[in-house]
Amino acid sequence: MKFLHSLRQGLWGRAYVLLVLTTLMWAGNGIAGRLAIGEVSPMVLTCLRWIVVVAILLPLVGRQLVAEWAKFRARWFFTLIMGVFGFTAFNALFYAAAHHTSAVNLTIFQGSIPVFVLIGMIVVFRARVIPLQILGMIVTLIGVIMVSVKADWEILKTLAINIGDVWMLIACVFYSIYTLGLRYRPEMPGLLFFTAMAVVAFVSSVPLVGMEMIQGTAQFPTPKGWLILLYVALLPSLLSQIFFIRGVELIGPARAGLFVNLVPVFGALLAVVLLGEPFATYHALGLALVLGGIWLAERRR
Repeated sequence: MKFLHSLRQGLWGRAYVLLVLTTLMWAGNGIAGRLAIGEVSPMVLTCLRWIVVVAILLPLVGRQLVAEWAKFRARWFFTLIMGVFGFTAFNALFYAAAHHTSAVNLTIFQGSIPVFVLIGMIVVFRARVIPLQILGMIVTLIGVIMVSVKADWEILKTLAINIGDVWMLIACVFYSIYTLGLRYRPEMPGLLFFTAMAVVAFVSSVPLVGMEMIQGTAQFPTPKGWLILLYVALLPSLLSQIFFIRGVELIGPARAGLFVNLVPVFGALLAVVLLGEPFATYHALGLALVLGGIWLAERRR
């Protein structure tokens, strides 16, 4: 029993390190999204990041993908949905939102993902819920709403909410669905499944670039834009996703989703230090409510 306990603790410790690094890279993605304004358009950035990821991974695992083709063919629709929801839709909405809201807001809203995951666990998997969890969900959502309306009751009454905040919340719902879906991924190494989803993300993001070109808003990277692209491709797109998948394998989607509450903390600090964005009182209150709500929701553990 002691051996099993020690083994379990070791696995949890490894998962914690992977998930903390993941959230730090995701927080940096919010900074990159703001820095990308005027350097590369949102859909071009979304598409090119996955081209870089696929170009790195296919030479490494291409043969293994072919060997596992039967499993992908049996689960092709699941792989398609996971890639579109978790990678294409989330990132496209994320970078589009960055043109309309601050990096602080982007990262604080990501703190709502654990609550959406918990709601999904209740609705889809019939997970049992206690009053503290319900209270935690309500408190977290109040925090998100407070940031979105800047703690201004008049904005809430007129529903004059920033469109970037709305897009970010929708993106968080997509990523929550992806997080829940990871428990049902095909029986294969996480890197192989991630590669397949990256291919899906690249293919499904091409039409979005086409839409930007038709609208005349497409912008291919400037020299600074290429540096931003390399960052988001190598860290938030590649390493963080691999770390996150492994973290979910080790401790499950509900507990892994909780680590997303570090994104608003890291993101707010990075936004203030690197971008000089103001951190207002409503940001502090909203952040406290988001983190406090998640803490309440997890008290059953």
